[in-house]
Amino acid sequence: MKADSGGQKFQTTHWTSILQVAGPDSNAASDAFARIYLDYWYPLYAYVRRRGLSRSEAEDLTQDFLTRLLEKRALATLKPEGGRFRSFLLRSLDNFLANEWDRTHAQKRGSGARALSLNLEEGESRFALEHCEHETPESLFEKRWVFTLLEHVRERLRHEYAQAHKADLFDELRVYLQSDRAGPPYAEVASRRGMSEGAVKVAVHRLRHQYGELLRHEISRTVSSAAEVDEELRALIAVVGR
Repeated sequence: MKADSGGQKFQTTHWTSILQVAGPDSNAASDAFARIYLDYWYPLYAYVRRRGLSRSEAEDLTQDFLTRLLEKRALATLKPEGGRFRSFLLRSLDNFLANEWDRTHAQKRGSGARALSLNLEEGESRFALEHCEHETPESLFEKRWVFTLLEHVRERLRHEYAQAHKADLFDELRVYLQSDRAGPPYAEVASRRGMSEGAVKVAVHRLRHQYGELLRHEISRTVSSAAEVDEELRALIAVVGR
């Protein structure tokens, strides 16, 4: 861990861990490098599809792009200062699309390449449900990045509640995660769960606090310093509000 300018600890993130690709521990570096790609491959897939490529082309491109970045250690010369991983991904994909896709597409996938386990069937099903007529490829990528991140946070929060044998409570209260979104009256939930209304309010407060902490942690995985977390959070809120 390293200290930020405010003296607080900033956990080593997946983004900064990925920079280990230049280090001697290649196996650990490859694992760190792959994890965040596997988390966030769908926004790339949606971006490529919105660029007008067919399903089969987008599947090949997404698979080949991620595999090539993993194998070529593309981040070895990248500096951690002032970099968001989503920006790096999109720049890298644009370069790949412009300079290498034709050549790569002419070769059969699997010629020595290490395949990544991407659920491309699910990706196409998700894309088919997108309402993206008025979205540019860039705006769709950004929106899918944000909602993928939020989905990871909700999944992790539910997992924490499940470990505490409170998954049913999470499912009951998750509608209150966003304070501007109305759910059933607290009194109704309290009656259903045999709790006081005050206890429900406290539970919602705790849920929102845990969600906020996990959200900041997830964001920290994809920026290069603690100072960028708040800025990225503001950008996330702006995308959700569009």
